[in-house]
Amino acid sequence: MRAFVPRKGIDADFVAWQLICNERDVLEKTSKDGTTVASIEGPALASYRLAIAPSAEQKRIVAKLDELLSDLDAGVAELKAAQQKLQRYRQSLLKAAVEGALTAEWRAKNPPTETSAELLQRILRERRARWEEQQLAKFAAQGKAPPKGWKEKYPEPQPPKTEGLPVLPEGWVWANVAQLSPNDLANGRSVPTAAVGARVLRLNAVKNGKVDLAEFKVGEWSDEEARPFAVREGDLLIVRGNGSLSLVGRAGLVGPVDTQVAYPDTLIRLGVVGSVASPAWLGLAWDSPFVRSHLERRARTSAGIYKISQPDIESVSIPIPPLEEQTEILKMVGNLGDEIRNMEVALASALTGSSAQRQNILRAAFRGELVPKDPNDEPASVLLERLRAERGGVVKPARVERKSRKIRGAA
Repeated sequence: MRAFVPRKGIDADFVAWQLICNERDVLEKTSKDGTTVASIEGPALASYRLAIAPSAEQKRIVAKLDELLSDLDAGVAELKAAQQKLQRYRQSLLKAAVEGALTAEWRAKNPPTETSAELLQRILRERRARWEEQQLAKFAAQGKAPPKGWKEKYPEPQPPKTEGLPVLPEGWVWANVAQLSPNDLANGRSVPTAAVGARVLRLNAVKNGKVDLAEFKVGEWSDEEARPFAVREGDLLIVRGNGSLSLVGRAGLVGPVDTQVAYPDTLIRLGVVGSVASPAWLGLAWDSPFVRSHLERRARTSAGIYKISQPDIESVSIPIPPLEEQTEILKMVGNLGDEIRNMEVALASALTGSSAQRQNILRAAFRGELVPKDPNDEPASVLLERLRAERGGVVKPARVERKSRKIRGAA
């Protein structure tokens, strides 16, 4: 750290606010070049030119800044508090959605047509039927007849563990990913970046529960090589590794796909039996507290990267309401979510405006436009002449002290 130690007649707060106002210019003119660690060059900082007002005017400027910026800071604090309330409301909305409270009134008017036990059995039957269709398609593609006993090789999924999970409404059931997906989970493929080749998504394509298909690079492979990894509408892509524990295991839903783009080895693809669970429903439930808790407890870290495995994902338990209710919940969450996003945009815009207003106030202060002039003030030129005389008639750069443990004075 470095400290400016102002001489008599130079207000420390006046110097501090001016440096804050000119932060970008200070960095541009005093940063060291060619170093791996960003730092400030001492002599350049000592030579940085400051605008000096009369001592009395400095104090009036600081007092006015304290007044205006205190009011502005109070407004910013209120905006940030509103952002936090919106975030809590979003979490409460998600909890109500995935636990059935959001559609309690709707459900009273639209009772389920099958019990939770019947729904679970239908999930298992349709999963098996989908698996058998896929196996027959593979045999046909190979030009082979199904071998004897091939149906016995069906991998029966393990039931979900529901200890500690919320009690679900009548007609809902807990099911794990292994029960909901007829396909094995599949990691993508890692390919080097190339000037020419097939598209492959970047890890940051997964954003806010969706997959941004515009976030891709060109990989060193052909369209044919990439085709097995091409994403499809309704796929759920799961982040298998990230430096942040809160991001590992996050999922994004793939929307309409116009052009082939593959997914990389940093993502895992999950497909579900659409006749019992909407991919959009699974994407919504994936951000719920119990899913996040499940994944974060199982994440393992190595070299600063958190990772989850396919068994971790297969064992995730998801609440499954009837399809009609899934549709209703998604519609309600979508409508309320739009309102939340509109308010978030408005708050973000207000915060941006506050930041701009803060900078405008500071610029006005150091252009001499914030407080009125007083002809009785001692001119700044007289102040500087006195400082020059005190220093032996030589004008030197402002003294900048380097402190390793304690900072004296003001900065």
